[in-house]
Amino acid sequence: MFAVTATRIDADDPLNGLTLGERPDPEVPDGWTTVTVKAAALNHHDLWSLRGVGLPAERLPMILGCDASGVDEDGNEVIVHAVVGDPDRGGGDETLDPKRSLLSESHPGTLAEKVAVPRRNLVRKPAELSFEEAACLPTAWLTAYRMLFDKAGVEPGGSVLVQGAGGGVATAAIALASAAGLRVYATSRSEAKRARALELGADAALESGARLPERVDAVIETVGQATWSHSLKSLRPGGRVVVSGATSGAVPPADLNRVFFLQLQVVGSTMGTRGQLERLAGFLVKSGVRPPIDRALPLGRAREGFAAMAEGDLFGKIVFTT
Repeated sequence: MFAVTATRIDADDPLNGLTLGERPDPEVPDGWTTVTVKAAALNHHDLWSLRGVGLPAERLPMILGCDASGVDEDGNEVIVHAVVGDPDRGGGDETLDPKRSLLSESHPGTLAEKVAVPRRNLVRKPAELSFEEAACLPTAWLTAYRMLFDKAGVEPGGSVLVQGAGGGVATAAIALASAAGLRVYATSRSEAKRARALELGADAALESGARLPERVDAVIETVGQATWSHSLKSLRPGGRVVVSGATSGAVPPADLNRVFFLQLQVVGSTMGTRGQLERLAGFLVKSGVRPPIDRALPLGRAREGFAAMAEGDLFGKIVFTT
């Protein structure tokens, strides 16, 4: 089968380790099944893997990709839940399983014509969603859904700041928060991305670091070091910053005086559960919200998509089709 594979680690130039070509069909352990992939989405996780983060050299070659939609062995249209874990070990939440991983970390990923997954990881794809739209959900959109509605706990009528408009999680958070009746502020260094954020439903889109019209209930933080100080300063007393990434650096000044004096909460969040993925898909059907797709490319042109993500030249998701 054709697949997109990490064959070497290069922290400085991750695309050096990217190989496109034929790979053996997936092995199927007991309790697993195969999905014929129709569409698969690209994530920053894939670039980090090529840099060696979470993917040591001894596991190479490794087929990349966390997200996919396709057709199962019985002909059902499905979405693939990317978290490989045991809910029982996580107290009912597979993301809290100490042994959990994502597809493409320990098991071959989704950037291929076929992928093997645990049977419990299949979620019915609503007919209202295209394969390309559904493929955007398991990582970026599920992460945003959990951050907003589980970890941040912002109620309709509340307010939220989304840092770094343009990335997959950020665009999902803007669209989901707006559809849920929140006041949404977004930041970006790019004027074009700020304009797109407004189209997605943001009430205001500001330059990075700009003062907000109000202090918000929660901040959706995926940028990290470059925006951390602004995130803390933008919160109301008792507010909450939810962190699921740190693309600009992971060790900003903590500003603990502000945290304790204003009783701020810093909450980590990673991916989401299978049940949350089901609810997310249902929410999109009910609300009419759809993932913005920056571009859809044949899997054979995956290198173009990786290059665009590495350069930050995107708004929304990059999707590959088979």
